[in-house]
Amino acid sequence: MRTRVFLLAAIAVAALVFAAGRWFGIDYLFFAGYKVLLYVVLATAWNMLGGYTGYVNFGTAAFFALGAYSSIALIKSTQGVALPIPLLILVGGVVSGVVGLGMGYLTLRLRGVFFSIATLALAVVVQTLVTNWDYVGGSRGAYTVRPVAAPLVGSYMQYLFLVMLALAVLAIVTARIIERSELGYGFAAIRDDEAAAEASGVPTLRLKLVATTLSGAFMGMAGAPYPYYVTYLDPASGFNLAFAVNSIAMPLIGGTTTWLGPLIGALLLGSVQEIATVSTVLGTHPEVNLLIVGLLLVGFVVAAPNGIVGLFAPRWRRARA
Repeated sequence: MRTRVFLLAAIAVAALVFAAGRWFGIDYLFFAGYKVLLYVVLATAWNMLGGYTGYVNFGTAAFFALGAYSSIALIKSTQGVALPIPLLILVGGVVSGVVGLGMGYLTLRLRGVFFSIATLALAVVVQTLVTNWDYVGGSRGAYTVRPVAAPLVGSYMQYLFLVMLALAVLAIVTARIIERSELGYGFAAIRDDEAAAEASGVPTLRLKLVATTLSGAFMGMAGAPYPYYVTYLDPASGFNLAFAVNSIAMPLIGGTTTWLGPLIGALLLGSVQEIATVSTVLGTHPEVNLLIVGLLLVGFVVAAPNGIVGLFAPRWRRARA
């Protein structure tokens, strides 16, 4: 019952956000908002593995790019004809989910920093393969033609924003369901003490495979519409360092033990970065975005190691007592 109420509340908030954007009537708000929502999905997806189970994944860019390049491959197969975005999201999610399952099976017997290095190696391998795959553009990149109009909403940019908004709601609701289920309790047991959890009968390997599959699938789903957003995709943009850095920094700044932390971190950091991008002073220096992330991350690690949610959790518990 509570999950149903939460879902309805999330849909209502999403509808209000979209209605507010339409009321302002500024297309750039949808363009910038899409990027912020993209980070909400990536941060939430990363947290399903890195936050809930404690396995730090440096391969976000690989899963994201797999979703994006699966869309490029599909578009190429239809000679550039625009395909339904939900279809691209489904295919991107399946491709990245399968890769996440394979990565989990091969690497989850590794623990700690060794697992993290393996995910980083995966990103390097995938980028090398894509860079040398001429069918999806290789190192030259590939262009996509964004349709002028979309059904129901008219503007295709608004349609992309609406799709990413729906995907963000899906990711957040899924994370909340996991957190409050037996699956989430199993993840927490792995995070707290994997050896003790395994000794207690928790199927740790199976749970970790579920986590890597879900996390990878949502990252791929987030990447699937990206070719229509940028209209030109090359390895440098598909495997952008910002995706990997932000997907880790946002949950850490917001708080990793709850679905709310990645949402807060993504909204905060994503908005700050978009404001810096359009600033007349900072807009000509794209690297400033990563500098902002680095400074905020260092500040929160020192002052609030449990993130923003961790700062307010004790007060919330006292208020309930």
